[in-house]
Amino acid sequence: MTKEEELIHVYFMPGMAANSSIFEFIKLPENRFKMHFLEWIIPKKDESLKAYALRMNKYVKHENAVLVGVSFGGIIVQEMAKSLDPKRLIIISSVKCREELPRRMRYAASTGLFKLIPTSLLDYVDHFEKIAVGDFIKKRAKLYRQYLSVRNQRYLDWAIENMVLWDCDKARKDIIHIHGDKDQIFPVKYISDYIKVKNGTHIMILNRYRWFNKYLPQLIVSGKIKEEN
Repeated sequence: MTKEEELIHVYFMPGMAANSSIFEFIKLPENRFKMHFLEWIIPKKDESLKAYALRMNKYVKHENAVLVGVSFGGIIVQEMAKSLDPKRLIIISSVKCREELPRRMRYAASTGLFKLIPTSLLDYVDHFEKIAVGDFIKKRAKLYRQYLSVRNQRYLDWAIENMVLWDCDKARKDIIHIHGDKDQIFPVKYISDYIKVKNGTHIMILNRYRWFNKYLPQLIVSGKIKEEN
């Protein structure tokens, strides 16, 4: 067996509209793991989530790989795993089934209100940075431009629709779910069976990366954490 074959291959899927640079601070020991970063592809017209996941699977080049998905990317890797045989399935700041979606998203799904979200406004992120006033606002605008780079309107409309209308009534039992107790997008009061990151927000993959660098290797290898955070 070659050194490359001995490594555990870990594929990372970013959140909605985000690119793989959200994982820039994540470091796994190179003698044990090989990190691969997936990027969003533009969905075909009226493409189902299942069909999209099958297309994404073409970018997973190794058998028995680990799939890691953040937010909507967590939903994507769950769909991908249905036709793959992953060594481990890990979701971060995400949900495992429809019942974990917050009430506002379920309401938007039942009423069709999600269709009214002006996704074209993301095109103005670059302009917003130029006119932003104050250091905090300028910093936030710069972060949006750096990490939320997927602004294709077909993709955004498709992603929002498939987020709120996700057809999943029962969670897989083999999912490792990592969630912050301060997540405002997917509040923990709707989440069950998860590993808690204290004071973790929806963007903790960026600002709590030290936690992930410490515990992800354990979770990938054994499926559990040896010591509590």
